[in-house]
Amino acid sequence: MKRYTHVKLIRKLLPVFFLLIWSNVLKAQEKCGSMLLLENRFKTQPSLKILYDQEEFRFQQQVSQRIKSGASFRTTSLVTIPVVFHIVVSRQSNVTDAQVMAQLDTINKDYAGINGGASRIPSYFKDLFGQSGIQFCLAQRTPDNQPSTGIVRYTTSSGSFNYLTENVKHAATGGADAWDTSKYLNIWICSLSGGILGYSSFPGQGADNEKGVVVDYNSLPGANNQVYNQGKTLTHEIGHFFSLRHIWGDDEGACTGSDNIDDTPNQSNSTATCATGVVTDRCTPASPGIMYQNFMDYSPDNCLLMFTKMQVARMEAAYNSYYSLMASSNGCLPVDLKNNDSNLKSVTSPEQRLCQDTFVPTLILRNNGLQALRSVNIYAKMDNGTTLSYSWTGNLATFAETTVNLSQFEVGEGDHILTVYTASPNGVQDEDTSNDEKSVSFIYYAPFPPPVVESFENTFPPAGWDIVNPDGLTSWEKTTVAAKTGSASARIHNYEYSSIGQKDYLRSPNVNIAGVDSAFVSFQLAAATYTSTNSQSTQWDTLQVLISTDCGKTYTSIYKKWGANLITRSAATRIAFTPAQNEWRKEEINIGSYINSGNILIAFMNTTANENDIYLDDINIRTVTVNPNLKEAGFLVTPNPTEGDVSVQFYPHPEDLQAIYIYNVSGQKVAERVISGAVSTNIYDFDMRYASAGLYIVKAVFAEKVLTKKFVKTR
Repeated sequence: MKRYTHVKLIRKLLPVFFLLIWSNVLKAQEKCGSMLLLENRFKTQPSLKILYDQEEFRFQQQVSQRIKSGASFRTTSLVTIPVVFHIVVSRQSNVTDAQVMAQLDTINKDYAGINGGASRIPSYFKDLFGQSGIQFCLAQRTPDNQPSTGIVRYTTSSGSFNYLTENVKHAATGGADAWDTSKYLNIWICSLSGGILGYSSFPGQGADNEKGVVVDYNSLPGANNQVYNQGKTLTHEIGHFFSLRHIWGDDEGACTGSDNIDDTPNQSNSTATCATGVVTDRCTPASPGIMYQNFMDYSPDNCLLMFTKMQVARMEAAYNSYYSLMASSNGCLPVDLKNNDSNLKSVTSPEQRLCQDTFVPTLILRNNGLQALRSVNIYAKMDNGTTLSYSWTGNLATFAETTVNLSQFEVGEGDHILTVYTASPNGVQDEDTSNDEKSVSFIYYAPFPPPVVESFENTFPPAGWDIVNPDGLTSWEKTTVAAKTGSASARIHNYEYSSIGQKDYLRSPNVNIAGVDSAFVSFQLAAATYTSTNSQSTQWDTLQVLISTDCGKTYTSIYKKWGANLITRSAATRIAFTPAQNEWRKEEINIGSYINSGNILIAFMNTTANENDIYLDDINIRTVTVNPNLKEAGFLVTPNPTEGDVSVQFYPHPEDLQAIYIYNVSGQKVAERVISGAVSTNIYDFDMRYASAGLYIVKAVFAEKVLTKKFVKTR
């Protein structure tokens, strides 16, 4: 997939100071914050703009194909999207259930094109009138399958919410957490500040738990806003949710912007009044003029009547491309409570990695039945082993939960699957077996002895290694497009990873470093950015190396680099980064302070900012055990006497060592090693095979001292 570099031209034409002024002016005029929010994200993270343009190019091709095929949900199959309304206000009386129901009715009629306004569409636009096959239902169940009305109320202490903060979408900031955004359209109703009536996320943009639509409660049908109180604000914002842009192209009269829709006339700016008849402007100076009746304009609610056919095609293409998982959502289906229905909600133990060879399976048992759950049989099996049975007794009311611990399992080294299922609630047949079974994958390996050396040439992840991928999307992978040694390396494909702030871990085996004198982690790194590191970007792909002494439950960061400090290619790279052989850098970290911890785990954690790819190769977790004589002396030259090579060794690590010189008895310098930067090793080898036999003096120069040793060359 290609990215386009016209961002340079955009930046020349639209300097940052102009963007800031322009945005501030718009905030006083805009009723919708969707484009302002999107532009704000582009300002703080320029690479997102390039990715957005690239994705728009690809998506527009899909829209064109859909238009050519004549496909429509109305002619194939209607889609119904479960909707949850989060009412986040300080006074719940400000929003009634009747208003919410009227709002739902409004969007259904607007999207179906049966809102009664079709008869008022001017004759010259009637052929463009589009009717979507997208419909909306109030959610009948929560994500964990409890009955719901689809209207959830939260009393907040926040007087109003600023669209730029997204606080309304998080309980921790006075709002309400989203329901699963892959299965529900989340709509937040609240008081918005700054004159904004609503805003929406765009497909593929922003965090998953912030996807959805926000509207001011005064925009609901029958609310206090006398101009925008027929529910058309939500119709407009859901249009953004399905990838529609403002009909005037958000260019403030320049006539160069576009909504990427071919059947909407060009328009110089938003419409603020309820116009009638043909209206022309400088962008469309001839009849039939602009389409001020379009839901994606700012006309008063009473004058908003239509989407066009191509707008409908774009919205339905957006549904297929970005929201198709909603088709499998059961959110519109009421919960059919059975009399006897035990639910194995989750298995919380074992975790993904074990560090001992025994574990106790722990699960959450829930009663989904109308009858109190007093007994159930539980069965557990590891891999293809024997199925063990357990009997649970208790008293769980409908939707109550309890934690159940099974008996201890012993486990051998390797990758494993534990399967647990329930049966016979209250001694009868379970009336819904779809929620009875869970399987969890986990690994157990005894601590590896050092060194642990990995170049990713074979199975990925290698034995004893694992990957933690919280969002289930892009993560660490094996690649053969580049390697420092051999033919393969580990890569995380940040170039195509559009989610921001996601953390993915590549974790080593547990390694036993007890009883040694020093320990190190080294690896080969290659990295690049998409954005110039001279830019003012606030977010960069970040690589951290973490160490854990408790099997990955907690971590300490021992290495953290991003941007200019991380990259091995200085130039911004506008295609997926593939490093050349000279674009790798060796990194080494001293982990000697963790020797007393015994077993340690090393994790390489990538935090994505959608910049460019990061590669790892030749990871080496190694230890050093020091010669007892060296420990006692602190400075040795061995072997002594020697016939050829000598090794100059230090203990402890010579942090402030500057140089090592070797002189013959005449005072002539025969060898030297000058150290610049950090001291990377405590052992320095010298080739003395061609030196004459005799006595030699080694001088080690430190920042504040000089040490000397003698050795004899025998021949």
